Amino acid sequence: MLDRLQLPGHWRLPSIVLLVLWLAMLGIYHQTAGGMVDIWSRSDTYAHGFVVPLISAWLIWRMRRALLAMRPEPSRLAWVLMLGVCLVWFAGHLVAVNAVTQLALVSMLVLAVPAVCGWSVAWAMAFPLGFLYFAVPVGDFLLPTLMTHTADFTVLALRLTGIPVYREGLQFVIPSGSWSVVEACSGIRYLIASLTVGSLFAYLSFQSTRKRLVFIGVSLLVPLVANWLRAYLIVLLGHFSGNELATGVDHLIYGWVFFGVVILAMLFVGARYADAPQAKRVHPAWDLTVDATAGRSRLQAGALAAVLLVLVLPLGLERWLADSVIKEPVRWAPLALQKPWTLVDAQADHWEPSFAHASTAQHLVFADSAPTPVGLHLSYYRQQDYTRKLVSSTNTLVRSEDDRWVRVGAEGVQTELAGRSLRVWAESLRDKRAGLVTSGQRLRAWRFYWVDDSFTASDFQAKLLGARSLLRARGDDGAIVVLYTPFDPSLSEVQGRDRADQVLRNFLQLHGQALGTMLRQTRGGT
Repeated sequence: MLDRLQLPGHWRLPSIVLLVLWLAMLGIYHQTAGGMVDIWSRSDTYAHGFVVPLISAWLIWRMRRALLAMRPEPSRLAWVLMLGVCLVWFAGHLVAVNAVTQLALVSMLVLAVPAVCGWSVAWAMAFPLGFLYFAVPVGDFLLPTLMTHTADFTVLALRLTGIPVYREGLQFVIPSGSWSVVEACSGIRYLIASLTVGSLFAYLSFQSTRKRLVFIGVSLLVPLVANWLRAYLIVLLGHFSGNELATGVDHLIYGWVFFGVVILAMLFVGARYADAPQAKRVHPAWDLTVDATAGRSRLQAGALAAVLLVLVLPLGLERWLADSVIKEPVRWAPLALQKPWTLVDAQADHWEPSFAHASTAQHLVFADSAPTPVGLHLSYYRQQDYTRKLVSSTNTLVRSEDDRWVRVGAEGVQTELAGRSLRVWAESLRDKRAGLVTSGQRLRAWRFYWVDDSFTASDFQAKLLGARSLLRARGDDGAIVVLYTPFDPSLSEVQGRDRADQVLRNFLQLHGQALGTMLRQTRGGT
């Protein structure tokens, strides 16, 4: 009972310093920590984040006797590394990227161990500390790729089964009905859950590093293949049941049941090859006398002071840069139209992209002597934060739950803007009210950003330009620019797309300079 209530003398001060340091980190960066908890609470994909810290604490508790037999020695190198991580947090905060700031915060918590206790203690706790990274809600960037692979496999399997399939993007139709691959079909939930459980199982069941890595690799591969099979079997079940089964809520229930069976089978097979537990080492009795010399106490106190100074540095930089952000409301400057283009009224049911939380937005439609109109949508962002930000995975041209429009293709297109080459992101959209047929109304939309007086279609470059603008004390203003035009219904799919691209290219070349001037004047520059 004594070993549960008291610490050896050489661990008393480091334990207090480490606890104070962790509490200080969570307090100083409470917005980042709170953001993680908020995502855990509203996302089924990342709900496991609530138990990850508890599992890490339990894993450390299991090895407590081995750890307490070691002597903590603060590492100055860890202080330097923590400074680098704090600067990474600052860079992520500057451009409002949750994944960067949250990974940085977890890295700070991890580095606090060697900063206070030394690298030998940290290495002994390597897996429990590394397991904390599973608490970071990151992985949504994989959604488009996973959805595409799921659609590829499902369509291929259906055709091999002898069922005819017509596919367009992530939508496909079979004789019994139409199906669509949405975010819930990507398998990201299964992948993250399997990787988390598989990593923990590998650590507890195997002693060999090779075995652990192999099982972790299996825990990555199994959910991918299982999700493909799940999607195929659900469509097959719906097809042969006349769409009575595996639709609606059943779709998700059957998916989780299938995934649960697959994971249990994976763990059962893994348990067959588990290593026998090693005999526990006998550690020397703890020295419960106070062993904190003046020199050691000064070193621990110095470690705490140094790390706290490192932690508050990014917040000081943040306050300094916040003064450059423009506080006034956004007021649109006019766009100088070039003849023969004129402004026309948009139709009541016109399409608009699905961008969230913009400071303000403007949607204009233009026409020239030709019968093909061009639409211009501008979403302007100022005083950005983690909710209102220019570059976000939630800013899409069409959401998967849209009742009318669906995306059927996307690629990069080369054009010219204000005398400079620009590669824009182009997407083809279809009005799905007409059914899955090529004769339905289609739109061609180009998307790119305006940041720090520069145009780019790259999310990464837009983030860098936004950071540069703040560092140059030019504020955080930015805009998403979308140009779109309908396909010519008299042309084929490919010809209509090429013709629409040419219409948008001509309009942008003619109005590129005016567009840049309009946005600069809207920001308040000259």
